[in-house]
Amino acid sequence: MEENIYYTSLFDIYGSLLTQKQQEYFEYYYFENLLLDEISENCNVSKNAVSKEINRAKNMLDYYEDKLHFYKINERIYEEFKDEPNILQRIENIIC
Repeated sequence: MEENIYYTSLFDIYGSLLTQKQQEYFEYYYFENLLLDEISENCNVSKNAVSKEINRAKNMLDYYEDKLHFYKINERIYEEFKDEPNILQRIENIIC
């Protein structure tokens, strides 16, 4: 479950950098909770093709985070200011 939260958070940050197909399969899998079989049937492709694209998407999300650290920075900001809601809200307004 924690891995799902991590990847959906990365997707929120970097998802637009993925291919259209990767975005589509990722959203079906993580946001709509469809099984690989269901995605492959809906998209008229093999289950293996769906699996490969989702794994490529996850690898790319990891790559972008490794290079840019936006998720890590965001987590650090929230941890640092979690007890100060006014400051946290002001930061959210700036970065969102």
